[in-house]
Amino acid sequence: MYEPIRSKSVHSTMAGTTSEFPHRSREEELDIQLAGHLAALLAVTDELRGTTPSAELDTAAERLAGQVARLRGGPTPARASTPGPDSGPTELHRRAHALAGRALVVAASRADTAAAILSAERIDAHAAALEPRELASH
Repeated sequence: MYEPIRSKSVHSTMAGTTSEFPHRSREEELDIQLAGHLAALLAVTDELRGTTPSAELDTAAERLAGQVARLRGGPTPARASTPGPDSGPTELHRRAHALAGRALVVAASRADTAAAILSAERIDAHAAALEPRELASH
């Protein structure tokens, strides 16, 4: 029914041998993914700090920056200095809630307790910030 493959795979012959490709472990890939989610959450947190400053957001931003630096091996993450265009607090809290959820999934997969706890705390904080607004709009 199927015709047999008559030529070598282009994937194995393009670089000669597969050992020429850089490979990362699953843990390294999860570290990169978790650092990306936390960095995105940090950016949204910084935007929120610009629209609705609070000591709680300041603390959260510092903790997020610390986790990103740890996962990246030391470099301090870039920080947002001004809010993005057309980003109201409600939309920022929604984005932050979603990003914290993604970070929690990866942190749990990686068994990173510190990042998982921080992500869960941020989910709760953003859900609480959305609750009054969501209830008032219904």
